Amino acid sequence: MHGLSRRNFVVPMIGGAAAVVTCRASVPVAPPQIKLGSTGISMSRMGFGTGVKSGRKKSAMTRQGFEKFTGLFRHCYDRGINFFDLADWYGSHPYCREALRHIPREQVAIMTKLWWRTDSNNPGELSLEHRRRSAEAAVERFRYELQTDYLDIVLLHCLVKQDWVEEMKPYMDVLSEAKAKGQIKAVGVSCHDFGAMQTAAELPWVDVMLARLNPFGVKCDSSPEEVLALLQKAKANGKAIIGMKIYGEGQLVDKRDECMKYAQTCGAFDAMTIGAVSPEQVDENLALMAKYPAVRL
Repeated sequence: MHGLSRRNFVVPMIGGAAAVVTCRASVPVAPPQIKLGSTGISMSRMGFGTGVKSGRKKSAMTRQGFEKFTGLFRHCYDRGINFFDLADWYGSHPYCREALRHIPREQVAIMTKLWWRTDSNNPGELSLEHRRRSAEAAVERFRYELQTDYLDIVLLHCLVKQDWVEEMKPYMDVLSEAKAKGQIKAVGVSCHDFGAMQTAAELPWVDVMLARLNPFGVKCDSSPEEVLALLQKAKANGKAIIGMKIYGEGQLVDKRDECMKYAQTCGAFDAMTIGAVSPEQVDENLALMAKYPAVRL
């Protein structure tokens, strides 16, 4: 979706959604509101992803400046999107905080992610105490940066190997303690490795999995068939599943109709997060979601 003109984005879309997409004055259908698995969290099925072209606490959105980025948050909320997908690594916390000055905190679900690589790419080399203190500081900082008493979902960000539990245990313990205190509602992981996903699917600690899946396998951790089967197993184990990379990190923009249909009908996702850098892109995503009613397991 990056760098597309409105003309390029709209032309391939045909059928029932065309009238909604091509008319700037039309308001797209709001996404369904869902209960996220057994977490008790209520939120929109579509989330506003803030990590487009992100890294080192910057993203395509932050580069637009506060006015435009906070305007995107408000536009999403006005369109019925009340699930905001943040991360420390994206640098999106301060922008969400400013948007929440005009959006009721209790009406939105905030997901963020702990970038443990700030400590080390090999955290097992660090002491348990070091990792604990780092996680404690991160949770407090996240709450301060967002000016909120609680975070809805906190994930360990970007796990890339199957045997991640021992290294992540101090971080997991701190997140569990924060959950017990009511500072976090649900905990989980985002995975960029199939083995890491296999571990998460079986681990009782994991409430939420953020997983890459699209029908073409672009930017996914295995074939679509293998990932889908694993996510179905994870759901059977009580995990809530949030989909990401449904457009293959922008590589499938010409096939986004097929991608949205798959995301809505594969039955794996409780919700999904999609990045957008303009109000028009938000509306176009909503129009596609409305075009294909969700099928859930």
